[in-house]
Amino acid sequence: LLTLGISAQVKLAPLNIKERTLANGLRVVSVQDNSNPTVSIHVWYDVGGKNDPPGRSGFAHMFEHMMFKATKNMPDEKMDRLTEDVGGFNNASTWPDFTNYYEVVPSNHLETLLWAESDRMVNLNVDEKNFASEREVVKEEYRQGVLAPPYGKLYWLLDDITFQKHPYRRGVIGDLDQLSAATRADAEQFYKTYYRPDNAVLIVVGDFDQKQFDSYVDKYFGRLAKPTGAIPRVTEVEPEWTAERRFKETGPRVPFPATAIVYRAPRTNSPDIPALRLASAILSGGESSRMYISMVREQQIAQEADLDLELNTEGGRMSLIGIGSEKGTSENLEQAMLAELKKIQDNGVTAKELEKAKNQLIARAVRSLETNDGKAIAIERAVAYLGDPKALNNEVAKLQAVTAADIQRVMKTYFKNNNRVVIYYNQADADKK
Repeated sequence: LLTLGISAQVKLAPLNIKERTLANGLRVVSVQDNSNPTVSIHVWYDVGGKNDPPGRSGFAHMFEHMMFKATKNMPDEKMDRLTEDVGGFNNASTWPDFTNYYEVVPSNHLETLLWAESDRMVNLNVDEKNFASEREVVKEEYRQGVLAPPYGKLYWLLDDITFQKHPYRRGVIGDLDQLSAATRADAEQFYKTYYRPDNAVLIVVGDFDQKQFDSYVDKYFGRLAKPTGAIPRVTEVEPEWTAERRFKETGPRVPFPATAIVYRAPRTNSPDIPALRLASAILSGGESSRMYISMVREQQIAQEADLDLELNTEGGRMSLIGIGSEKGTSENLEQAMLAELKKIQDNGVTAKELEKAKNQLIARAVRSLETNDGKAIAIERAVAYLGDPKALNNEVAKLQAVTAADIQRVMKTYFKNNNRVVIYYNQADADKK
């Protein structure tokens, strides 16, 4: 672990990131690292929850599941056999802005996995059986993730009632009624629209020879045709939040009140993002953070107190969230969170707090680059949020450059009374015993 005072001196050697673009539009990003005999393969698609068709919330998420089904050349679950059976792993995830698929395998299986990824990019079987089974899986995820946990609906509401126009308001996980109304033809259209080489970035990090890797990419991805037709992009622009909005919401099985105060976040390419991340660490980064000490330990009104940053390419949200304890009420949770916010706006942060927050975030960044997959994930985030894989090499320097004055400034700039949505979340009266 980095100790106090070390973060200011940390100098990371930049990753030797190679980039090229194939004739069909596929971007290829690679880092050769022969220090251990594994390779991490990521395929990033520029399609996320925000791209779900109108009335078809959850499509990008459903596709994340469908991509593990049969293709023209592979039976169902073949990706599991190609990875898990050789000691590796695979997974995927859907975000508001993108969907990613990834595998880590022994490096002598690199060619096979590149073939498999190129195959499912264009040859997926979007048949009725696969569509129906994965739609049910996604619906069950909604039930388990949103409906079942006591505060699951609250976290869903952070998007649903705060965004006024932008499709970020739909979230990612989906909507039961809209998923039920979807058809197999809808799904096939979505696949053909977004799953194409010119809407993807292939990221590979690990134990390979660059020339051989390039030849594999040419062999399996280079043969894919460049699609015709434009890729639809989100055109809705979220209006400025210019007046406070307040909501009283209820859910079943809510043991104690909860309050969320949600502010609009800048785009991920904003130079203010590093300062906001450090502010979040100071306010809610662990049991020695300001919100935890004040609300959980001293006032004992909360069991959890967080500043949650949902940072998206087109401007996300920043949520002060208090989950109450026995002494918690909607009102005292709101007052306590606003009091912590005002303290940081009026008086700033101490040099020691800033140093500690930098240590936390820089240590996390350094640790994340210790594995091939960690490097691939970091590159992928740089592609997604900054549009440039090499931006990863500047992350630590940008955190180190943040001053206490920067933190006070961003907290005043973005956390304004007229730029917020306040949500009181309690148990529905009918559910109270």
